[in-house]
Amino acid sequence: MIRFLLAALFVTGCQTDPGLEPKPRAYPRIVYPDTSMVDFTLTDCPFRFSHPAYMEPRKESAFFDGSTPHPCWFDLHMEVFNADLHCTYSPVRHYNEFQMLVQDAFRLANEQNKRASYIEEFKIRLPGGVSGMAFSLEGPSASPFQFFLTDSTRHFLRGSLYFNTRPDPDSLAPVVDYVRKDILRIIESLEWQPDSR
Repeated sequence: MIRFLLAALFVTGCQTDPGLEPKPRAYPRIVYPDTSMVDFTLTDCPFRFSHPAYMEPRKESAFFDGSTPHPCWFDLHMEVFNADLHCTYSPVRHYNEFQMLVQDAFRLANEQNKRASYIEEFKIRLPGGVSGMAFSLEGPSASPFQFFLTDSTRHFLRGSLYFNTRPDPDSLAPVVDYVRKDILRIIESLEWQPDSR
């Protein structure tokens, strides 16, 4: 009897279940939101543009311990991706001020480049006097995409994309690509308001 039980256990123990296999490593499933465009609604800004509906404009009111230098500082918050596009506007009063703003934009992008594995810079030149630069960073950078737009005489707008999570380039890469395309759509739609400062 014992031999029979041992033989039965041995036979059943040697059988393999073909349905049990280890699952491949994977990242969480990403659900991309609708990219229908809506008009930017904040009134303190001397420009207009369209942005995807999943980006919610939020006005910035504090800068360190004080108020923002200009009322047109805002975030485009992306709840679905736990990210923000931080945007700051500065009026340009003279050429030296314009040069300082451009130098600051390059300095801030290069600070991110210390952790990035690669940075691509490309010029922006659009109708209506909109020009600038964009910086696309790859690797574990806190800000994978930055840009500035200007007319070089009156207006200067800077934007930086930040995810409110640890920068893991492998898992964030598809989301960064998706958001980068939408930021480029925002840039292409920007128009300076006439007679505004």
